[in-house]
Amino acid sequence: MSEQNKDNPDNAGENNETPDVGFSLPFGTPDGAEGADGTAAPERDEAAESRDRVLARQIADAMAAVGPEGWQQLDAVFALTTTTGFAEVVYADGERSMRAEPPAPVLDQVREHRALVAELDGEPWWRLLVRLSAEGEFEVDYDFGDEPFPDGQLFDPEAYRADLEEYPRETLPVWLAAYIGHGGRQARTPQDAAVAARADKAAKVWPVLAENEFPDFPEMWARWACISAAFVAARSDWGPRVLPSMGWFESSRRGGATLYSLPGGRAVLSGGVWESPNLDATYNDGAPMPNFYAGAPGWVADPVLNPRAATGLMSFVYWWEGGRWYRGESPSAEQCATAVPGVWTANTVVGIVAGLAAQPPSAEQRAAAAALVSAAEVGVVTQETVENLFGEDGRFDIDGAIYQLTLAGVMASLPEQMPEEEAIFRVRGYIESRGLDTTGYPLDQLVGDRFSCGWMVYVPVPRGEIAIGRAIFYIADDGVLEHSSSSIAPTTFVKGFEQRFQERQGAQA
Repeated sequence: MSEQNKDNPDNAGENNETPDVGFSLPFGTPDGAEGADGTAAPERDEAAESRDRVLARQIADAMAAVGPEGWQQLDAVFALTTTTGFAEVVYADGERSMRAEPPAPVLDQVREHRALVAELDGEPWWRLLVRLSAEGEFEVDYDFGDEPFPDGQLFDPEAYRADLEEYPRETLPVWLAAYIGHGGRQARTPQDAAVAARADKAAKVWPVLAENEFPDFPEMWARWACISAAFVAARSDWGPRVLPSMGWFESSRRGGATLYSLPGGRAVLSGGVWESPNLDATYNDGAPMPNFYAGAPGWVADPVLNPRAATGLMSFVYWWEGGRWYRGESPSAEQCATAVPGVWTANTVVGIVAGLAAQPPSAEQRAAAAALVSAAEVGVVTQETVENLFGEDGRFDIDGAIYQLTLAGVMASLPEQMPEEEAIFRVRGYIESRGLDTTGYPLDQLVGDRFSCGWMVYVPVPRGEIAIGRAIFYIADDGVLEHSSSSIAPTTFVKGFEQRFQERQGAQA
């Protein structure tokens, strides 16, 4: 991908736009409407135009006649195929609304209307939307499936296949074509993945080395986390998110991706671009499905793939192994840009993060955003790093942002010093829960001695007595507890205990 595109946040995931929500149609006549392929719909003469519009108005008037007293506006939606249908009308009076089913004669008129539109346009609508006010303002719109149908108005694939037999169409929207025809071709169970990986290896099918396309995974993961934290801090419902071992993103252009972090420094990035040309060719032109998994290892399988794979709408898969990105027959990263957040360069991320902190951000805020991104890329973000960017006045969700960064593993993880009372309480609970023998070891006499990263907790030997192998417990500030005895010199044990603590915190021993 060119640097120009990489540094353009709008080309890298639309993080500053408001994503589309559900399905909406601008009400109005079909004059000048575009077809599903983006070309202008053929013009119809006024007489033909009036036939379907007049019938739609008759449908609206019939529903108005049976509406409740005092209604001010009715909105009706009809979703039909040759074998099934959905119909609902909502009456509103400005304060309340009431849902109802249109009467049977209206449904007959709706079916007549769909057949009429099929005659005039060459294909029928999938949904008819009608609005009428008590003052007589009338609006109608036809839905030919440019966007996915709302929940409850999407029928089983068989219903659309049957409809296409009666009303053939040259092309379908990619989402609908995939819905009725994907046939599980993008699924890859772990068992199938193992078999395919062995077959590829035997046939010497190698993946494509995707050099200089996506950022290296460690940087990409840290940047994803920073953008996620910033959207959470801004209390936005949009933007990417980090979940345990997974990054998630849905863009405003209906593309989206998941980024899974796997043991052994491996990762899988997959997702889909809305109206993918490759999928359009597959579903509408009969082209073969791209072999997204060509040369993929066996661990690239359904559990770590974007949910679009289950619906046939996944359009790219990349995997990170041995410090490099690889892909099969997926498009280049540039063609996947709208489905991925703006992680392309550190500057891109700084611009997004600073823009969420303020509009426009000051030089100090840009510097604070740069400090956050730099710290995240080496895993040493602190609460102060986050507060320097977003402040402490309560306008931003600092705790939520820190949680995103914590899930991503880029927060500096040195714990606070554990109080002596808590250390003794935890050791006592450990002893009691395991039923350890406490003869001559009264738990009410436990004491703690502090060392660099925790406490040595024990019952002192009574004055004048000598005890060999007496229990000693070591508990670190992060809560890890180890059981030892006086047979091992405390100075020797503490040295190893401190080293293990440092390793857990990601520091050098």
